[in-house]
Amino acid sequence: MLPFACPAAAAAIASRRPLSGRFLSLVLAAWLVVVPFALSGCSGAASPPRRVLLQALELQIQLTQGAIAQALAVDASGLPELNRVRVEQQENVMIGDARGLRLSGRFDWRLPGDPIRVDSGFELYLQRGERGQSWRLARPVLDSNGSEQTWIIDPLPLPGERA
Repeated sequence: MLPFACPAAAAAIASRRPLSGRFLSLVLAAWLVVVPFALSGCSGAASPPRRVLLQALELQIQLTQGAIAQALAVDASGLPELNRVRVEQQENVMIGDARGLRLSGRFDWRLPGDPIRVDSGFELYLQRGERGQSWRLARPVLDSNGSEQTWIIDPLPLPGERA
């Protein structure tokens, strides 16, 4: 027996009777309605707006650049210009006790005044605000023993606020 969800289709195929055009149209219409909902359910949480992605990426670069400059005891130069940000993978993760998103992908960047553009990968962890109106950048860190992961949470500007 063939594994079909629709018994009428399975019976028609098993008996080699042709399915009517109307029946095929109904099955196709049902398929076109159900599949997009099923596939959207696989992704879990909705993707953040592009402006949130750019803000989070800029904040992560700024924080990383500042930490490196501090460790090397040098002045941090201006922020790089970001271009062509592409999300390649998105998955739901737990950030502490709350749900969040892990986004990874690639982006092009260049330093201010530099003509050379560099392609780099990124990994971001984002968490929605409690009311669903804001987003936060989450950064994983290990405790002083290096045995347990904790999170540093930095809020992103609300819509309409300047960074």
